[in-house]
Amino acid sequence: MAASTYGEGTLPNGVRSRMIHGVNGLDVHILEAGYESPGRPLALLLHGFPDLAYGWRHLMPILADAGYHVVAPDQRGFGRTTGWSSDYDAPLAPFSLLNMTRDALALVLALGYRRTAMLVGHDLGSPVAAYCALARPDVFPSVVLMSAPFPGPPALPFNIAQSAAVSAQPNNGNQKLAAALAALDPPRKHYQQYLSTRQANQDMWHPPQGLHAFLRAFFYVKSADWPGNKPHPLKAPTAAELAQMPTYYVMELDKTMPETVAPFQPSFAEVMACKWLTEPELGVYMREYDRTGFQGALQAYRVFSDSELNAELRLFSGKTIDVPSLFIGGRSDWGTYAAPGALDLMKTKAATRMGDVELIDGAGHWIQQEQPVRLSELLLAFAREAG
Repeated sequence: MAASTYGEGTLPNGVRSRMIHGVNGLDVHILEAGYESPGRPLALLLHGFPDLAYGWRHLMPILADAGYHVVAPDQRGFGRTTGWSSDYDAPLAPFSLLNMTRDALALVLALGYRRTAMLVGHDLGSPVAAYCALARPDVFPSVVLMSAPFPGPPALPFNIAQSAAVSAQPNNGNQKLAAALAALDPPRKHYQQYLSTRQANQDMWHPPQGLHAFLRAFFYVKSADWPGNKPHPLKAPTAAELAQMPTYYVMELDKTMPETVAPFQPSFAEVMACKWLTEPELGVYMREYDRTGFQGALQAYRVFSDSELNAELRLFSGKTIDVPSLFIGGRSDWGTYAAPGALDLMKTKAATRMGDVELIDGAGHWIQQEQPVRLSELLLAFAREAG
């Protein structure tokens, strides 16, 4: 696939698009930079939802100029990567966190590397990157997590041999929280609960305002450009605390995601002023999602709420990330606090060699698009220290 056929002229110079075949059952579409010089250290960038490899386009040339071979794949379920099913009723096991971790490992090896020099995971890519570092520190000797803190693997019960206590049903917590949110005034629901539903894909694929307008509002409302984002830590994972978040996180019960973000549609002047996501760039996202729909990208959210599919993660019960690690958030991003307590667990328990938590001014959720230069400074400084 020639670079000119992907991105319709919006890819920066030096960033190319190509396919890597036979990667853990996938044909993986990647963007890469710094590929001209063999033997460069590998920087692997894992995107989140509803992003693509394309979301790293502003950052990639900066890291390539610093001497890296920079690779960003379309993750399983996204974009031009194929070999996955978008059928709602298809088995979800291929979208488990450990299989997506295998995707990353297989890609590193397919590219002819034994280890990464930089591993960065954003949003949904953050837990994938975390399990890469947890399971294979020999291949992933450092890790940067962005926007989604990693609280550690789920734990097996400890010291219960003499106890008569009966373990709670794993899904009880989710069900109780959903019921508590629905009991609020007005009734609410968690966005992950919504994204797991059968209708979410059709809602977002064919929204009343059109796909382009929906994506524009979604990217806008989660960015630092929207003045309503003033995130702060939440005390506990209760309905009342979670309801402090904007409606794109804790939605009104009867609203779809397109209906939720529609009132925040940016003005023409705001759109024209947006340098990090121009209209031609948004057009790349629009065409990709128009072609694929969202279901493949949504499968991972359904995995998160399926206790059976997460049971394998308990293999790592009590295990910590022991490689150098860093967390980067946007100062205007609620993602840092969306799972109450996760940030503290990550800093105090889940990662034993974590540097400072870095919050970037002028960035919301889309850090690598909104503030790529500041992000690159933090990544390169961390890589020097970790190396």
